[in-house]
Amino acid sequence: MRLCRFATLSGQIVPAVLDRSGRARDVSSIVSGFGPETLRPELIELFGSTDLTALPEIDPAAMRRAAPMATPRSIWCIGLNYSDHAAEAGMAVPAEPILFNKSSATFCGPDDPIYFAPTMTKLDWEVELGIVIGKSTLNVTRENALDHVLGYVLVNDVSERAWQLERGGQWVKGKSFPNFCPTGPFIVTKDEVGDPQNLALWLDVNGARKQTGHTSTMIFDVRTIVAYMSQFCRLEPGDLICTGTPPGVGAGMKPPEYLAVGDVVELGIDCLGTQRQTVVSLPENFA
Repeated sequence: MRLCRFATLSGQIVPAVLDRSGRARDVSSIVSGFGPETLRPELIELFGSTDLTALPEIDPAAMRRAAPMATPRSIWCIGLNYSDHAAEAGMAVPAEPILFNKSSATFCGPDDPIYFAPTMTKLDWEVELGIVIGKSTLNVTRENALDHVLGYVLVNDVSERAWQLERGGQWVKGKSFPNFCPTGPFIVTKDEVGDPQNLALWLDVNGARKQTGHTSTMIFDVRTIVAYMSQFCRLEPGDLICTGTPPGVGAGMKPPEYLAVGDVVELGIDCLGTQRQTVVSLPENFA
């Protein structure tokens, strides 16, 4: 099942589910939205027993693709989770998952702009598989970790490398600017995705391929990540976990390449759809 949301011209958010033919159906008569209060297995069971074709059809051309769920309470990230990416970054392969956060204010839709602020110098891209949690999760085993996963989503973990690596402190500093977490267009439930370690990832900048990867090369797989994190924190329904990026980021190029105003970033993952963002100057009145 594929969950998504659309925004009308007036800004109203409409939750939708794709029917078997791929048409988006307005489910606002069944659920007020997709978020921490609703993104649970019971919701999927409800939609599974609903005749989606009887619900109003949404014309995607008449609306904007929004993030597929409301802003998560927590956005978690795994650093250096592909060995070849660790190598291009000149860092050792971690013995345990590296955990950090992105501000929830980074969360935005799959086609929303990437903002370029005047003090940015090393704006970078990262295609990533996102995990959406569906059950409260604390001290779970690797064997039952997927029982707590609702589904998966495409994420661009946008990063300002100078802030991340040259300004001291934690990585969160270079990861938390507004619109640094384009997400969607769909949450695809785990039953439809199947094996999350069998997905191809890619990312282009201005039509040139920069990243090509596969989740089979993740150092820590989805089961391990969820179980490991649950030792230290309680994961909640609607939480988003970004699982790391394959090689090909701008900072790893020789010489390095970074985003500038006017650049177009396109990315995708098998089963999870595609995104497209344009880098724009931060509006003067943005707050």
